[in-house]
Amino acid sequence: MAGGIEPFKPEYPHEDLGEIASLSPDGEEPTEEERHTLRKVSDKLPWAAFIICIIELCERFTYYGLSGPFQNYIENSYGGRVPGAIGLGQTGATGLTDFFQFWCYVCPVFGAIVSDQYLGKYWTIFYSALIYILGNLILFLTSLPVAIENGASLGGLITAMIIIGIGTGGIKSNVSPLIAEQYQNTSQFVKTLKSGERVIVDPGKTIQRIYSIFYMMINIGSLSSIATTELEANIGFWPAYLLPFLMFLVGFAVLVAGKSKYKVRAPAGSVIPKACKIMWIALMNKGNWNAAKPEYQEEFASGKKYNLKWDGIFVEEVKRALVACKVFCFFPIYWVVYSQMLNNFISQAGQMQLHGIPNDLMQNWDPITIIIFIPIIDYFFYPALGKLGFQMKPITRITLGFMFGAGAMAYAAGVQKLIYKTGPCYDAPGACEAGLLPDGTYAPNNVHVAIQAPAYLLIGLSEIFASITGLEYAFTK
Repeated sequence: MAGGIEPFKPEYPHEDLGEIASLSPDGEEPTEEERHTLRKVSDKLPWAAFIICIIELCERFTYYGLSGPFQNYIENSYGGRVPGAIGLGQTGATGLTDFFQFWCYVCPVFGAIVSDQYLGKYWTIFYSALIYILGNLILFLTSLPVAIENGASLGGLITAMIIIGIGTGGIKSNVSPLIAEQYQNTSQFVKTLKSGERVIVDPGKTIQRIYSIFYMMINIGSLSSIATTELEANIGFWPAYLLPFLMFLVGFAVLVAGKSKYKVRAPAGSVIPKACKIMWIALMNKGNWNAAKPEYQEEFASGKKYNLKWDGIFVEEVKRALVACKVFCFFPIYWVVYSQMLNNFISQAGQMQLHGIPNDLMQNWDPITIIIFIPIIDYFFYPALGKLGFQMKPITRITLGFMFGAGAMAYAAGVQKLIYKTGPCYDAPGACEAGLLPDGTYAPNNVHVAIQAPAYLLIGLSEIFASITGLEYAFTK
């Protein structure tokens, strides 16, 4: 019998032929009964997806490697106890790093339009990578000691931030969907495992697995800040920015070398301008979506006024997408919370006893947490819940991620209170006469920096549930 189903054997007269006949052969869509009784698993992942993961690893290595030392680079003065270059203070450093985060997350909107309307995903990534390389080069050159001493570092940093933001915007908006597009099956099918268990291979589970691996690669890449902060502390900022620059060149080489392996879709026109126009027409007609449908244009003035280059199905898709996007209204708050790890947490660490640990090294507990816990959650936690009949739907996972993020901020607030209650400088850490050291620098308060680790642990767990699911939710909706 096809599909690995055992043939009927006379020596087992109690077998139910009707039940056997109701089973779907391997490779066929499951029956309704099988959809409710069989376990859902991920399919095999295409090799092209892993190649794109390597590209993303290199890009994130570069991004986190160069942004890891930013807070010290901007906040502290050149030649002090803590490494520094520009000397703008904590407020100035936090403002600039927040601007960089904001800019890097706004530019993907434009990168998506360019990709969908003109270049396609691959060529948008290619040209964005060239822009990224230019920004990295400017940052490296203006971080050399001669540039810092001659006041070129601030102008170079701002220029590099703007250029790198444009480059990462074109990459970020296209790498994420490109990796999911390498898997092209859209239907469930039945498969018999070596153990004899019959399961349903589910495209949804496969996309979830792809994004889990994708996100793990991001966080392996983000460990680069361990190397760059050590280079910053022991040699200077210029090697800390040279290393990510060289790593990005490796990623660019992989991008070019693997071109023939990718499944690439030609640009079919950006949906963003069309979607905005549809929403505008509906808004002008008091929320009536039919006003944007060509088949109803005789009933609405807007139908005669505007040239409608879409059908009613597309309008319904925009309507559903807009409803789904309500979930993302909460993500800006989440990312503001997350960004504290990249600036204020680093400044907080500088107020504590470091014991030879660079104050911007602690942020690496976040990717370490993610790398350790993604396989545990993906291969054990979620399957265990599935066997118990409980499926963690996207909104549940996102909500849990938000709760972990809130817990991280509550814990960090407790750490700050502890710092202010501890000498020698109490609520003025590193800035009191009691803390003045013989070498002219100031001692931080007597709290060990390791106490920060749980805050990074909670942020890492929050990303696994909220950020990964956000990527999956965005692609599927």
